[in-house]
Amino acid sequence: MPVYTYRCENCGVQFERQQSFTDAPLKTCPECRKKALKKIITPTKIIFKGSGFYATDHKSRSGESSPSKKSSTDSKPETKPSPEKSEG
Repeated sequence: MPVYTYRCENCGVQFERQQSFTDAPLKTCPECRKKALKKIITPTKIIFKGSGFYATDHKSRSGESSPSKKSSTDSKPETKPSPEKSEG
């Protein structure tokens, strides 16, 4: 069930109430008992669960290489010079 935010235009009290979609909106303020309540529109919270929400979760189309893989012609492996051992 969604949570709705209400604000009284008379006394300014603001509160949240969990209601069903089919419930009628509240009209009477619980503080001042006047019929001055208005429903406040607030952004909803979205929680992404599961795979498919990140770029790394998507499969590449056939024939395309993924951006994280480079072909062997694009880069050469780096070699570090090995320190020479002094014999003696």
